[in-house]
Amino acid sequence: MTRVNPRSVRAHNDVLAATMALLDEGGLPAATVDAISARSGVSKATIYKHWPNRTAVAAEAFGLRMADAIPLPDTGNARDDLAEQVRRVSAFYAGHSGRVFAQLLAATVADPEAAPYFREFFLDGRRQAIGVLWDRALARAEVRSSVSVETAIDLLFGPLIFRLLSGHAPLTAAEADALSAAALTGLLPNT
Repeated sequence: MTRVNPRSVRAHNDVLAATMALLDEGGLPAATVDAISARSGVSKATIYKHWPNRTAVAAEAFGLRMADAIPLPDTGNARDDLAEQVRRVSAFYAGHSGRVFAQLLAATVADPEAAPYFREFFLDGRRQAIGVLWDRALARAEVRSSVSVETAIDLLFGPLIFRLLSGHAPLTAAEADALSAAALTGLLPNT
């Protein structure tokens, strides 16, 4: 059995709390290792002992905070559950947290050391949560079993990320409803 040093756990938690506060205040640009160290009281050497860089720290802090930020609906049917979740995610992306998400996503694209932290602490948890909705829908035979949950997630939520990053269209409830309706109904007329 591996013993966990309470000081190490406390330092880890202090770094994550300081990083989240900095992300809240100024986004990823504010979360430098110097600022994280000053805010947390944890040395830069200790920070680098646990994370390869500031983007990795920020990705973990953001992911842990956001794990419960978008609760799953349970309306009793797949169409309403999925449409409501698209609305909730769209609202999340439209706010300050969405800007931080976009900054982290952009930073991790060019940072192979930080990308696994972003996937593990943010994306994996969000995708697993949507998997719960999809499994409910499959159990009620409300969605096609031939469509994988990964495909469904990309179709429903990918457009929101594209809009967030490109800014070509708004992230509003009406737009979220239009996107989910098109994804859930399909683009081609019934023939």
